[in-house]
Formats: sequence, structure tokens, C-alpha cells
Amino acid sequence: MTQRDFLLAIARALHGAGIPYMVAGSHASSHYGQPRATQDADFVIDPTRSQLDLFLDALGPDYYVSRPAAQEALEHRHMFNVIDFSNGWKADFIIRKDRPFSLEEFRRRRPANWQGQQLPIASPEDVILTKLEWDRISPSERQRQDALGVALALGPLLDRSYLRHWAPALGIVDSLEELLRQADALPPPQSS
Repeated sequence: MTQRDFLLAIARALHGAGIPYMVAGSHASSHYGQPRATQDADFVIDPTRSQLDLFLDALGPDYYVSRPAAQEALEHRHMFNVIDFSNGWKADFIIRKDRPFSLEEFRRRRPANWQGQQLPIASPEDVILTKLEWDRISPSERQRQDALGVALALGPLLDRSYLRHWAPALGIVDSLEELLRQADALPPPQSS
């Protein structure tokens, strides 16, 4: 099973359980910006308890998942993961937070052609904001580079007023402005 197969199987299981979701994290930043390899996939999900149970039941014996960890994640709005036994692929499931930004981010998800399949994906602006927020929480050059890749690829198409609206709430005003300065100073990537 390839990583693409794994991600699509997870997406089918989420869909089958009726769970609203979106692809986020590095797969979303790679979709819009600079592609890079990653061993895991991030999904933001908004399930009910019964939908989560249906999803966990649908995974079957080929996957490792801790049902108590998943149920606790739902209760406390944290995250849990699923691992494919045969290949070690991992999916992180982030339960959508109740804060205003997370509600808006989830509302703005959009269908996108991801490796030949239509999947809901975070908007490019929300990818930038969440990458910078993760960098604030746990500093990482990779998060900043992912965000910069999206900013460079989208350039003038980015909704900068939206970015600047949410940056204060996420505590990333300075890092966003630095990212936008960098993006403005660099040439756009060459399409192949």
C-alpha cells in the first residue's frame, strides 16, 4: 500500500462514517506550495461520538488505533493517530477546536483535486496560519518553510486581509509579517 492508498482509504472511512473532515498539515501545504515528503498525514475532523465509533470500527485489523485515546481526544478536543501496520504510514486526527478561528478555518475548507481524487482541504491562508501557529508552539524551520512555500506559490492570490485578521488571535503577528516580507522579496517558484 502506498501512502496515497493509505490516505485515500482513511478518507473513504471518514466519509463512510459521515465525519466532516479536511486534509491539513504538510499534505495541504504541499498541495499549494512546495511538495515535500512526510511520513504522516493530518486530518482535522469534527465527529460526533457515534460517527467516531463507526470510523474506528471501519478501520479493521490492518490498522493500529487506540479507541480510548480516540474517545479521549474527542472529549478534550485533542488529537489521536492511526497507523497502518504493514507500512508504518500514520494519520494524525485533530479534533476541530471550538475557538472562533478553528470554526472559520473548517468552514473555509474546499474541495481540491489531491492526487487524482477530490478531497476537502484547508484553504491556503489557513494552512499558512496554522503552520505559523505550530511554529510558535514548537519552533520548527520546516513549519516556516511550508508556510513560505504556500505564500510564494499563491503570491498576490493570497487573502492578506484574512491572514492579518486572524494573526493576532493566534499570536503570530510578527511571524506572519516576516513571512509576507520574505515572500514579497523572493521570486515566485518556476512551474515545471
